[in-house]
Amino acid sequence: MRAAELIRAGATRADLRRCCAERDIERLREGLYALPSARADVRTAATHGGALACVSALRHHGIWVLDAPGVHVWLGRGGRAHAHPGCRCVAHWETGRARPGVVSVARALVQVARCRGSEAFFVAYESAWRLGKLTATARTWIRQNLDAGMRYLVDFARPDADSGLESLVRLRLAKLGIVLQSQVSIRGVGVVDFVLDGRIILEVDGRENHDGGSSRHKDLGRDARALALGYLPLRFDYAQVMYEWHLVEAAILGARETLGRRSLRPVAGRRGQL
Repeated sequence: MRAAELIRAGATRADLRRCCAERDIERLREGLYALPSARADVRTAATHGGALACVSALRHHGIWVLDAPGVHVWLGRGGRAHAHPGCRCVAHWETGRARPGVVSVARALVQVARCRGSEAFFVAYESAWRLGKLTATARTWIRQNLDAGMRYLVDFARPDADSGLESLVRLRLAKLGIVLQSQVSIRGVGVVDFVLDGRIILEVDGRENHDGGSSRHKDLGRDARALALGYLPLRFDYAQVMYEWHLVEAAILGARETLGRRSLRPVAGRRGQL
């Protein structure tokens, strides 16, 4: 809070000096104070002059985001940036009056679209929707405030993506004209991330998963059972999707070429059991 707000609430300058000396509150810069329990990224944004924003705000809200450097800060239209030690802040100057704190999920998503592009927006949007952090009103507001060329992403989005990595794969393949069926249950194999063309199983392993040998053994067993049933399983990890997408794309296109579209049997229902 700003000193003026604290004084209006009944504090005196002497109170503020005493509380700082006793470490009940922390002085971030001239006229701005925080509780010691305030999160470091929120304190940094306030010190810089505004509210935690964009990918930094979404991460604060627990939403899956693509990595981005620095602390993103919304300064409003007429705000002022304050330099501070170790500052790597990324300023956002959208219309409005910024206060210390964290911007809403809806505003942060629009900021991500303008700052980080379509992929970063899409994976965060689907994550926020799945986590129940977007009402119908918020989704409408977001669509209205996006650039016209990005509004199709809201229409394409779904609320049941298991991870941002899956959202990213689905978006990239859609741009190639490849339609994926998500979270498909296959008897003898279990629920798989995606099926395309009826016989290709596509699994993507997030950065937080599959660190141990037991998970690796389980995955190999699933892949073997899928092969025995006539499916072709493809499995990619976080690093491959994020940093070697050209190989992932080539593998998927190669698998389609190898099997041949005419030999592929259809899947019954997006979430149906095969």
